[in-house]
Amino acid sequence: MDDLLIQHGRVVSVLTGETFAADVTVSGDTISGVLPPGTAGPARERLDATGLLVVPGFVDAHMHVESSFLTPATFAALAVPHGTTTVLADPHEIVNVAGSDGLRWLARAGARTPMTMLLGVPSCVPSLPGFETAGAELDAAAIAGLLDEPGVVALGEVMDYRAVVGGERRMRDVLRVARDRGVIIDGHCPGISGADLSAYLAAGIDSDHTKNPPPVALEKARLGMHLQIQEKGISPELISGLLALPLRPPFSLVTDDVAADALLTRGHLDHVARRAVEAGLPPLEALRAITTVPAARLRLHDRGSVTPGRRADLVLLEDLASFRPAIVIAGGAVVARDGAPAWNPAPDDATGFRETVRLTPPRADDLAWRPGLPDGSRRVLAIRVNPIDTSTAAETIAVEVRDGTVHLPAGAALLAVLHRHGRTGDRAMAPVVGMALEEGAAATTYAHDSHNLVVLGTSGESMAAAARAVIDAGGGVAVARNGKVAALLPLPIAGIMSDAPADRVVAEAAAVRDALHDWGYRHANAFMSLATLTLPVSPALKLTDRGLVDVERRDWAAQPGDGAQGPDGSEGPEGPEGHG
Repeated sequence: MDDLLIQHGRVVSVLTGETFAADVTVSGDTISGVLPPGTAGPARERLDATGLLVVPGFVDAHMHVESSFLTPATFAALAVPHGTTTVLADPHEIVNVAGSDGLRWLARAGARTPMTMLLGVPSCVPSLPGFETAGAELDAAAIAGLLDEPGVVALGEVMDYRAVVGGERRMRDVLRVARDRGVIIDGHCPGISGADLSAYLAAGIDSDHTKNPPPVALEKARLGMHLQIQEKGISPELISGLLALPLRPPFSLVTDDVAADALLTRGHLDHVARRAVEAGLPPLEALRAITTVPAARLRLHDRGSVTPGRRADLVLLEDLASFRPAIVIAGGAVVARDGAPAWNPAPDDATGFRETVRLTPPRADDLAWRPGLPDGSRRVLAIRVNPIDTSTAAETIAVEVRDGTVHLPAGAALLAVLHRHGRTGDRAMAPVVGMALEEGAAATTYAHDSHNLVVLGTSGESMAAAARAVIDAGGGVAVARNGKVAALLPLPIAGIMSDAPADRVVAEAAAVRDALHDWGYRHANAFMSLATLTLPVSPALKLTDRGLVDVERRDWAAQPGDGAQGPDGSEGPEGPEGHG
């Protein structure tokens, strides 16, 4: 006798594109039959799927749990009702704070959820050695040990693509241990093409989830790189380019980073699939890109289609265009109905990851920019942000220096990055332009990838208020206006996650997002834009606790008045170019 009979539904074959009436039987955690209607035997439980489509559970081949601001238990409780039953999580956020212990904790916590949570070992901790200060550092030996941990199937995204192309020893050693283990090697190489792309692929890295111009994305697909397309990378031009190819290359839709409020209100992989369909991708192709294709990418040959003998991870959809699940089944058990989890998630014990923000709250005067420029009108280098994605550009702006302090023009804000992992004094500053910001500030310890304290503001009083709120909360994201906190998302777990109930985290995240928009930081994903101002492997100009980084040159960006030395008095990692 089977354990479950799903009857009166229509099965969608991701292998042939057909939709047909069938009953699906489940024994234990395995699909035991896909049978003509009415021919199945008795079952312990029957599920009426009248009017519903039976499709495979959704597989996310590249994502970060920490970017939801939730621990694995509460993340799964929000993501599973949207149909996601398997993820490959790259925990480089918590590992940058807590080292190997962070990966092991996330693996244990993920294993307690109904979701299959596989892990990749972060390849770049910190993301750019020598240019930023993280809470941990993983060398090739440490990575080799973590690749043997239960649930680990991959080397996480290789972000330091310039080191790969340049043949630097650390990345050669990291890639060697991954190749020796035979694991999946994920990539991160925005915009590279030609000889650099060939060198990157030849190192054994065969995927990319970053946003690329459509011609570059097609070049990558042409050379065998698996495209992992996240929402910000979806465009009608990319979709039409893929559809116009003589043979369709395998590609996946992925989420990468989704905050809790967006996860609840918009969805997870189902949302990305809807966006792809809106851009012109046929619904069946979108379904394949969140089921059988990513399952094959992750070498999970036990799932990804409604096939006898495969794992009973199934989603019952109202229709294929909306991708909205009515019922979700994982491992043969009903785990969600009508957008709500069908289990009570047990809180994750994160005792060892609190009190990691080791900073004295700065005063307003501490957040003034005094780079040693003589008084008068000067021109300085600024970071230009845009309202769509996380890329930045360098721009020279005019400032006034009075009594050694830089005063920015209207339309510019001051960005400060303060080291938070136990050593005091390391900080760097630079202007930011591109947003019409009013008086106010934002502060965050959720800041890719080293997660130092980032403060952006137009007044010292509001910058200090936002920074204090975040430090007092043990980490988080805050917005302040007129010297008072307008919204706060506490993230006391490693300064990047919360173990509060999901509804509270969602409400707090939404309040911060609204406050950012009200302040003038209007971005398609304001959290990610703010958080990646410090990511020195993401184009094109970023600020770390050690200085201003020219990402393309993989070198310090020269800021007027800096001289030739780093903040510790030594030359910069690539030579005496100076930095902010």
